[in-house]
Amino acid sequence: MARRQLPIWQSLPVIAALGALGSLATVMPRELEVRLGRALGRALFRRRLFKRAVIEANVARCFPGLDRESRQSLIRRNYEHYGVLLFEFMHFFSPIKGHWRGYVPTAARAEGLDHWAKAHARGKGVIFFGAHLGSWEAGAAALALRGVEATIVTTVLTPRWLHEKITAARASVGMQAAFHPGSMSAVMRTLRRGGAVAFMNDQYAPPPMGIPVTFFGTRVDTLSVIGPLARRTGAAVLPICTFRAQDGTTVARIEPEFDLGAEPEDAEAITQRVAGRIELWVREHPEQWLWMHRRFKNVAASPV
Repeated sequence: MARRQLPIWQSLPVIAALGALGSLATVMPRELEVRLGRALGRALFRRRLFKRAVIEANVARCFPGLDRESRQSLIRRNYEHYGVLLFEFMHFFSPIKGHWRGYVPTAARAEGLDHWAKAHARGKGVIFFGAHLGSWEAGAAALALRGVEATIVTTVLTPRWLHEKITAARASVGMQAAFHPGSMSAVMRTLRRGGAVAFMNDQYAPPPMGIPVTFFGTRVDTLSVIGPLARRTGAAVLPICTFRAQDGTTVARIEPEFDLGAEPEDAEAITQRVAGRIELWVREHPEQWLWMHRRFKNVAASPV
């Protein structure tokens, strides 16, 4: 079923509000933005907003050994991260043309570019995988500004004006997009010409896109495209870990080429290895993951 598009007149108050917030973000010093974002996050935490029940259930499932006080501390820090993230997203709505391109270097930096250069030089394409950690949008943009041209596989946003606004900001730093469903033809064209594509592998993905593998001890449907694409095209697979440093800056770190294992024909084994790497990242930076996402759909509830 197609998503319902709101008439533009119904969106005008939201457009006006986002424009005002975008204008405020445009002139706000980065240090102040981080401080206010964390304060906003603490206020949202106290008011139990942003799918709090989902967050608490996910944290309880993934970290059953934490006592209640430790879980609440983790969730509070997660909300502080969301607060900074909200301020960062407001830069998409700046009234100044090209603002996102100028803002990104103040909010994110790229590392591991030598791994990209080595894989890209082989000429068979590159498959990136990442997760919703840190400021993933700013991290991806920082890589693009350093010459890592990649087509991200994503969804069409609604309403249409929001989709066009964010797509334009991404394009301003050199990021292209392939929208699913129906993204595979664009993905294959990109890889065949030696380009790069990027997938987010930390979200729920039902069949036929996903298969069940273990993530934090739970068998859950997970995007399974990495192995078949690498096998079919010969493309290198590179993990990208994005995480927020202590000063609030997001680091987008390209890791060495991913080992597909001894059985490159086994899609489930490769998907499990990818899920394992992402779980490792989340364990290293648990306060920065998107815990509000319903990652564990269609599985038994976890006790809180």
